[in-house]
Amino acid sequence: MSATNAVPVSLAEIARIAGVGRAAVSNWRRRHDSFPSRIGGTDVSPQFSLSEVEQWLRSNGKLTDAGAREFLWPRFEALGSRDESGLAIAEAARRMRSPRTRSAAPGLSAEAKDLVGEAARLGRSEGPRMTFEFLLQRWLDTHVRQLSTTPTPLAALMARIALDSRLGEGDGGLTVFDPACGTGHLAAAAAQEYDGPGLTLLGCERDPALAALASARLDFATEGRDVRTEIATVDALRDDPFAGLRADIALCNPPFNERDWGYEELATDQRWTHGLPPRTEPELAWVQHLLTHLRPGGTAVIVLPPAVASRKAGRRIRGSLLRTGLLRAVVALPPGCAQPHSVSLQLWVLRAAPEGPQAGPSAQDALLIDATRLGKPGAREQGPDWDALTAFVRSAVSELDKPGGELPEGAVRVSLLDLLDDEVDVTPGRYTASGSEPSGVELAASWDELAGSLNELGDLTKYLSKIDLMAAEPRTTATVGDLVKAGALTLLAGQQPSDSTPPQGAGVPLLTVADLLMDGTPSGLLDPGAAQAVAEEGDVVVAGVVRAFRAWVHQGPPVALGPQLYALRVTPEKLDAHFLAGCLRAPANGRQAGTHASSSSRVDIRRLQVLQLPVEEQATYAETFRRLTAFEALLTRAGSLGKGLVDDVGDRLAAGGLATTRSGMSGPVRAHI
Repeated sequence: MSATNAVPVSLAEIARIAGVGRAAVSNWRRRHDSFPSRIGGTDVSPQFSLSEVEQWLRSNGKLTDAGAREFLWPRFEALGSRDESGLAIAEAARRMRSPRTRSAAPGLSAEAKDLVGEAARLGRSEGPRMTFEFLLQRWLDTHVRQLSTTPTPLAALMARIALDSRLGEGDGGLTVFDPACGTGHLAAAAAQEYDGPGLTLLGCERDPALAALASARLDFATEGRDVRTEIATVDALRDDPFAGLRADIALCNPPFNERDWGYEELATDQRWTHGLPPRTEPELAWVQHLLTHLRPGGTAVIVLPPAVASRKAGRRIRGSLLRTGLLRAVVALPPGCAQPHSVSLQLWVLRAAPEGPQAGPSAQDALLIDATRLGKPGAREQGPDWDALTAFVRSAVSELDKPGGELPEGAVRVSLLDLLDDEVDVTPGRYTASGSEPSGVELAASWDELAGSLNELGDLTKYLSKIDLMAAEPRTTATVGDLVKAGALTLLAGQQPSDSTPPQGAGVPLLTVADLLMDGTPSGLLDPGAAQAVAEEGDVVVAGVVRAFRAWVHQGPPVALGPQLYALRVTPEKLDAHFLAGCLRAPANGRQAGTHASSSSRVDIRRLQVLQLPVEEQATYAETFRRLTAFEALLTRAGSLGKGLVDDVGDRLAAGGLATTRSGMSGPVRAHI
């Protein structure tokens, strides 16, 4: 491989090239004096010369079949510019599909042009589509903080909803329109879901690199089919290249919260038939833009932030969309479906009024679907259970035009009379909450669980209250730092993870301090080859920050640790893990090892004190520490159960749901005020 001397690679990238874990590369570096020397980076995140790494891997027989593509990517990344690397990948894709093409995209440097040629040759030998998708995914992973893409499962769901909800057939096939297409996720999903003839995919994207990549992606996605594709590099709101277009379906994941969307220059635009979108409501501009490009009976599905459903500034437009029967359904998605992952995004389903025999009176209701319960608590980055979410939403949307149809729990038809109030709030959870009440069986199960927790609390209370706590006497202690030096334990420090996305199904759960401050469930996934401290079962995990200070023995599968989290791996002959965790988590211990200048102050883990006791005596302390920890967990669980029961039973009582007997009649009590 030529021209790679100046290209730096990290240990994680070397691991990908060699097809091994990061730990294996660190081991090679320690064991082999011939391993390349560091050329940059830091001691924690060193960088090495790509050419020297390639030579060492080849001479030591450690290259895999996938190494060629992995060697190629660092050179694209080394181009420095996000735009140039993206344009180079798109140009390489064009050359892969058309080997005789020799003209390069304008604006590429000589280095980028050479790289395009190498990538095209590699793609033709190893598979053009596979090579392009590899490079595209690595590019998206590298720039994940600058780009917002539509995950493949969400794109497929949106395409399926649109195809299922449209009325009638278009002339000569299907036309799909996306005015803010990014790298083409939604159009590619529509091509995947539609198996009929005469497909046309039209899109707009103002970012030249994204537009070029979208065009390349759709060329591969529709290869061998009678499909017309066109991606215009333009700002669709300001300069619509498809004026007059009437598409069968429109799909869009527009940019959110953009104030500079053209409010002043577009104030008199004819697209605003439902009202001029306020400066603070650019999403409603995209909604109306989509509607002007639908044929009669055509359907649009758009991703929107939840505030669009209730913000006061947009209520007039929402009201008009409802009165004209254009807004047919709103789906509240669970957090984690797309960026931003912490937000419960919504899908709005809009349909243009049909003409001819299918034309009828305007709809008198809207379908509101609350799918937020299908999320995975605390696992925002991993996304929801897509199979369950897709089945639920499609089941609900299938009843869109069946007024008497049975809706699944979590979906409800709401009449326009109820929606067109002073707020015109179309947030699904506002109307479906009553349908999510726990059943009598579920309430009984909660009462049984609470009773069981209280019984266990009683047993632990008896045990702990009888502990003979003698007056504290001075005892010899050792710091964590001393124990590390003595070989009694190993200290692993968590780190800030990289931006890379792990291969699907291969990630290690990532725990952060922010997760501990919520529900303690890891919220992210980490590439198994990344440089990161991993807590194994039996390790003691310590949070080294005052606001979340705690220590516990990790149980279950391995979990990667983020910044300010530490794993202490004990030597069983010298230390009991539960004894160590109990000593470390003592509040007095945390106070003496932390600065406490603010809630973000750190705890110096190495200064934490541990009693010096023989292993045999540690076991007695460990058992008591375990029971104390169980007592704390049961208190928390019982409190949560009790609060939930108070809320659920209170709601039932306030709604007149108390069964009683009065004057010989049994039934709900009716209060007369």
